[in-house]
Amino acid sequence: MGILDFIKGELIDVIHHTDDTDDTLVWRFEREGHEIKYGAKLTVREGQAAVFVHEGQIADVFSPGLYMLETNNMPILTSLNYWDHGFESPFKSEIYFVNTTRFQDLKWGTKNPVICRDPEFGPVRIRAFGTYEVKVSDPAKFMTEIVGTDGEVTTDEISYQIRNVIVSRFSSAIATCGIPVLDMAANTPELGKHLSQRIAPELAEFGISLPNLFIENISLPDAVEAALDKRTSMGMVGDLRNFTHYSTAEALTTGAATPGNGGGLAAGMGAGMGMAMAERMMTGPWGRRAPEQSMGAMPPPAPNAAVEKVWHVAVKGKATGPYSRAELARKVDDGKIARDTFVWTVGLDGWKTAGELDELATLFTISPPPAPKG
Repeated sequence: MGILDFIKGELIDVIHHTDDTDDTLVWRFEREGHEIKYGAKLTVREGQAAVFVHEGQIADVFSPGLYMLETNNMPILTSLNYWDHGFESPFKSEIYFVNTTRFQDLKWGTKNPVICRDPEFGPVRIRAFGTYEVKVSDPAKFMTEIVGTDGEVTTDEISYQIRNVIVSRFSSAIATCGIPVLDMAANTPELGKHLSQRIAPELAEFGISLPNLFIENISLPDAVEAALDKRTSMGMVGDLRNFTHYSTAEALTTGAATPGNGGGLAAGMGAGMGMAMAERMMTGPWGRRAPEQSMGAMPPPAPNAAVEKVWHVAVKGKATGPYSRAELARKVDDGKIARDTFVWTVGLDGWKTAGELDELATLFTISPPPAPKG
């Protein structure tokens, strides 16, 4: 290479940067010896800003465009003025490319529950998480406050600090918004804007803006959500007594619809008995219904009475009853129940004939003594 080619190489330089990553905020243009040649072309693309640092100080910030680094107003000296240094300029300059586009889908969330006072539930603990967008709004301030001499800065290096700011301000924002917990889901856009406005001044000190902040979910502790689900279920049922009657009738109808399936009928009757027990639990003391409830069909057992089995009798493919053992005895005397009559009670695995059950077999063997002579 001749001396003219060498000098031409010193005079021609192109400074630019393209980024194929999605997390790089700042990248320093690397040049051996940090030499920026006189007459160099600086290309700044849309979504970028170039920060020119000379001898450790920020000299200028370039917006998108094409620049010739050759004006005397800039702190750039050509090495051609220093032949005695062998074309090595003692003046060191650096150019940092700052990404000014939005970085989206950055995550935030509360590690621990936040305690707030709800007008309906009182003190409650809530959790929240969502996403946010961040953008470098002031490249010079961002360089001074965050970058320093770091040659490459990614979103991971600042996202942790931003998350801490969001979470710390979230607690105070929730406390002052005055929105009940049950209405927060319908007001998450307003809450996000309210929270973003409270955080913006603090991030502006670092040359960062927060274009958007989204609250994706606000949740209560599991125990509170379970209690809320029960409360919602009770509200959907409405009158619990009427619901019990309806469920009892549905269970018996389903069982009776399959006369050939003893197990299905037994299951239906079992469900009906369970509903009947729930009905009795809703009655007032001593077998009398509370005044605000209407008088029902089946009264509760007498106080302190021993609980006995009740029986259902199959008559022409339909279930009748329930009957007590004494009622069955009267039907035996009247000839309405025989040994081959099918009966069922809670605990049996299906319909059985009355004669094969020890509890009822005695009804067919015991006959009354002779009537006394008058």
